Amino acid sequence: MGLSMAVAEWWVERWERQQRRYAIDREERFTVIADVVEYVTAGQRRPLVVDLGCGPGSLAARLADRLPRAEVVGVDMDPLLLELARTHHSSAARYVDAVIGADGWIEAMALGRPLDAAVSTTALHYLPEPVLRRTYAQLAALLRPGGALVNGDHLPQPGAVAGALAAHVGRRRAERQRDGDHEDWASWWAAVASEPELAESLAERRRRLSAPVSGADDGGADNGLSVSDHAALLRAAGFAHVVPVWQFGDSCVLVAIR
Repeated sequence: MGLSMAVAEWWVERWERQQRRYAIDREERFTVIADVVEYVTAGQRRPLVVDLGCGPGSLAARLADRLPRAEVVGVDMDPLLLELARTHHSSAARYVDAVIGADGWIEAMALGRPLDAAVSTTALHYLPEPVLRRTYAQLAALLRPGGALVNGDHLPQPGAVAGALAAHVGRRRAERQRDGDHEDWASWWAAVASEPELAESLAERRRRLSAPVSGADDGGADNGLSVSDHAALLRAAGFAHVVPVWQFGDSCVLVAIR
């Protein structure tokens, strides 16, 4: 059974609502990321942008609207979210099924030319430090001089006191923005299990989650790295400038310029 546009739209809209529980000022963060990409790609006739951990195409669609001349490549390992992206946001990006940091993921993207920007939202904090270190080095090699990695993610402040305070402020902000919508990550996935049109991709997702990934360390949990840790890894990978351009609580947009 194929996935219809109407069903894809329904589940993507529900995804957007539940994600707002976790990403503080999510729409503003998307806008800031697009601002940075617009800045670093100014003058490029057809910018090449990779969306790391693209999910159902939320950021890719916003980038395509903001930068219609850009070529966007979305990368994700989740077959169900990719099916939603390919159906609901089919024109926004070319979607690639690959595990970030695993063997062969760079080749799977088939880029063919240097990147102008790489973007990500709430995906890289799941990568264990060795995988993240390798991934940052790979991205530095893919980006042209002056290109940027733009990461909007949960990046805690270093130190117990500063980290706890920033996390508390962020949680309080998120509570004020929930608008009575109580669906969360777990309940979204529980609900999607009842959708016949997504049964095949959900079965494939479950199969993959039960199997080891070649070349990638065990993931799935927050790596616990602070914004300072990420900055240090980025500089070690060869990025010349690393700067946070937006932050609220522990939600941050960190930019690394090649």
